[in-house]
Amino acid sequence: MNVAAKSRVMLGVAPARMGLHNMRATCTFQAVRPQTLGLIGLGAIGGSIARQVKQPGIGDGIVVVGWSPEPAERALAAQQGALDDAPARATDVARVADLVILAAPPAANIAQLDAIAPHLKPGAVVTDVGSVKRAIVARAEAIGLEQRFAGSHPLAGTHRYGFEASRPDLFRGAVVYVTPCRGGEQAVREVVDFWQTVLEAEPVVLAAERHDAQLAATSHLPQVVASLLGDFLARHAPPGASFGPGAADTTRLAASEPALWTEILLMNRDEILPALRGLEESLGTVERALEVGDARRSRPG
Repeated sequence: MNVAAKSRVMLGVAPARMGLHNMRATCTFQAVRPQTLGLIGLGAIGGSIARQVKQPGIGDGIVVVGWSPEPAERALAAQQGALDDAPARATDVARVADLVILAAPPAANIAQLDAIAPHLKPGAVVTDVGSVKRAIVARAEAIGLEQRFAGSHPLAGTHRYGFEASRPDLFRGAVVYVTPCRGGEQAVREVVDFWQTVLEAEPVVLAAERHDAQLAATSHLPQVVASLLGDFLARHAPPGASFGPGAADTTRLAASEPALWTEILLMNRDEILPALRGLEESLGTVERALEVGDARRSRPG
């Protein structure tokens, strides 16, 4: 399957069966383009959404309202034309937006979902951009937002953070997982359509449980490995040693925000622990092969 191929996303499939292999097909419903987009969080992801929507010819007619707990970040986003309004409270965003995107770290997104729920505009849809999905989907269902919430996770992150790390083209062509709530088909449709038609991304509908299991192996484990390798090199590399592009590429993720990744790892620990144990087994195999000089079994991979 070509994940970069332009296509609509098939809907109406039972959430537990939704996956990358079966979710790219023609969709016949007519989505409602949001007139007002609300962003709660203006870091690299939230800021990039705002920047891209405000590009000429992309989000023409969409008003972007954004909030960050940092007044300077709100001011910078407004000054650079990424926002039409930057109110002082997140609830002010919720009151006016047709589509609200929670773009803070995962635990903060759950807290913000609770905080804004009583203030949402009638008919508004909510999504988030966190890399762990089960907890926020469960929370949306628990507080009665299952018909108005669908999670999102764009695979377009960066080890840099803050509004200054945002880009106006970050999501173009990027895969974005969309995770449904029970009974939330309409919310999924609206969220999918926004990512696809406004941000030119490639949405894939995937159950939250499957998402977290998959990302534990493909994203969260690589982050742990890069961070551990960076720490090892910092402590054990000989003084004055030079590092080639291989070391730089392998440890790039180690520059990511430690507090954010601690939160992600703890929230998805039941999926990450088996992945770590599988890696330990592979490392042990290589170690034992090297001890006995077994060339075949000591090859990485």
